[in-house]
Amino acid sequence: MRYFDEAQVRAHLRWEPLIAAMERALAAYSSGEVVQPVRSILTVEEGRRYFGLMPAVTHDVMGVKAVSFYPANEGTAVPTHDATILLFRTDNGAPLAAMDGRLITEMRTAAVSAAITKYLMPLESRVLALLGSGVQARSHLDALSCVHAFEEVRVWSRSDEHAQAFAREHGASAMDARAAVTGADVVVVATNAQEPVLEGAWLKPGAHVNAVGANRPNWRELDDAAMHNQLYVDSREAALKESGDVILSGATIYAEIGEVFAGTAHADRAKTTIFKSLGMAVEDVAAATLVYEAAASAG
Repeated sequence: MRYFDEAQVRAHLRWEPLIAAMERALAAYSSGEVVQPVRSILTVEEGRRYFGLMPAVTHDVMGVKAVSFYPANEGTAVPTHDATILLFRTDNGAPLAAMDGRLITEMRTAAVSAAITKYLMPLESRVLALLGSGVQARSHLDALSCVHAFEEVRVWSRSDEHAQAFAREHGASAMDARAAVTGADVVVVATNAQEPVLEGAWLKPGAHVNAVGANRPNWRELDDAAMHNQLYVDSREAALKESGDVILSGATIYAEIGEVFAGTAHADRAKTTIFKSLGMAVEDVAAATLVYEAAASAG
């Protein structure tokens, strides 16, 4: 069984095939072709330290991700997310590979957002707003740039110093959250916030939001006004158990994004749309399979 460290994962994982793989994986999930329970989360210390297990079985490959989610690490040299992914053959259960899962988690999250943004962002979108300036903000900027060329990028962070540094590095404009969101066509909310940082009143009609933080049932990133737009999720079952934004707002889920990818749900660009992302094991398995297959092809 081969092990892939983060450098090897980085060498074999590319945005365009990853975005396409996320569409296929989530279409298969929403079509009932994937066996996957809601992840199991152990609370080590409420609000600070969590450990999760995420298994999924597809036609050809199955796998599990063991992930540590440590908000307590924010501001330190240790990532808030670390993970290891194990891959197995589905037909006989034989192990195929183990690999570092931190980069896969980072990239597949942004790739999923990019995939659904293609279907939901306003036509001729011009402005991208990023609430958050960390790992996911950077990955989302990279992934979204693969599906659309934005003319203007705005960024806000709870740390003005971090926002300014991000702006200098990526040619963005740092500003307060309301100013960043006002008039933006696509908004990414990627923070460790436990209370709303995005207000629905700031969104222009027809804007699309990718919300990727607040993955606990009592945490929020978006207020009720934002959540009561047309709401898409990666998994209905997971959203109703894990997402404070969904649970506490009482918002109605319009569709899983896999239903959009499979063609069984309509993507309405005319509506203001919210994608509440929680992250799924099938995404990790699909991304890890890309790494494994790319390495095998390279010899």
